Amino acid sequence: MTSSAASLAVTVVGGPTALLEWAGLRLLLDPTFDEPRRYGDEPDALEKTAPPAVAAAALGRIDAALVSHHHHEDNLDLAGRELAISLPLVITTTAGARDLAARGGTARVIGLDDGEEIALDDPGVVGADVADRAPEGARLIALPAQHGPDAWAERLGPVCGFLLRAPGQPTVYVSGDNSEVAVVEAVVSRHGTVDAALLFAGAARVDDIDAPLTLTAERARAAALTLGARRVVGLHVDQWTHFSEGRDALEREFAGLESPAGGPLLAATPLGVRTEVTL
Repeated sequence: MTSSAASLAVTVVGGPTALLEWAGLRLLLDPTFDEPRRYGDEPDALEKTAPPAVAAAALGRIDAALVSHHHHEDNLDLAGRELAISLPLVITTTAGARDLAARGGTARVIGLDDGEEIALDDPGVVGADVADRAPEGARLIALPAQHGPDAWAERLGPVCGFLLRAPGQPTVYVSGDNSEVAVVEAVVSRHGTVDAALLFAGAARVDDIDAPLTLTAERARAAALTLGARRVVGLHVDQWTHFSEGRDALEREFAGLESPAGGPLLAATPLGVRTEVTL
């Protein structure tokens, strides 16, 4: 963690999608830019209910996409995939990298396994466009994420989270589609506490799995406290019918929790509005 006053900015697009401005980099989380529609067949059908709160073109420069997983449309839809592979850089799971690299596009695609670390300031790794904007010593680490109960792991496929750190910059945790507080505890044991936590909540559910596939609001609260976060950004709580909890559930669960930086621990991040998140 950094002890100095710091901030970052977040523009929430909807679902898990947000533009994170951190340490001079503009990082797009799990791009979803389709209009409302239905994907797939039961029991795995997904339905998007609202368009993106911000058009991709209106977000301005995007340096890289961080894709927690490639195989569920609520984290990477058709338009989001086309956008991702047109960017300078995509970082995702190894399975996601194989899939996205095979689709063409101009992006440099990097696949990481749990615990792998890359230097965001190394042009040989991430390309000159990204490295030139990253501060010296900036690192990204791929983190574990468990997308639902153990018994369904193979069906639900590989997922990752991300840790961003750099000297003098806030340490940022991006959960990806993780449902388990025990995974967060393991992250803290291995990497320490963080300044900001971007938590994918919404308690996603599908008909034939009797368990949440992402954090419930109660688990998000426990995860935030485990992480020692100075501020929390709640994502993955709107625009899809299989999200069983909305933003209101997060706000109820976090009510009364204060940030060491002052004000509520859960940041107010209205859809489509660039929000400075003070730490």
